[in-house]
Amino acid sequence: MSSETPRFRISVKGPVALLIAVGIVAVLLISFPAYRWFFAISVGIGLGVATMLFLWHRLRPIREEDLENKRPLGLK
Repeated sequence: MSSETPRFRISVKGPVALLIAVGIVAVLLISFPAYRWFFAISVGIGLGVATMLFLWHRLRPIREEDLENKRPLGLK
């Protein structure tokens, strides 16, 4: 007999995985009130960083001369 316990592995991909992740977050937010503050602060920081990056690239677009050599080995 093997001393290892059997492991069950379920592979979930695509939209189903996203729905499962959203469900887990929803259960945690409902079950544990402290997670609500952590989640709200995390989402706020994420939106702030995303807004700053969006505005930075909107106001300072990348120009051709800003790029380094895209083909350093000279391959065509």
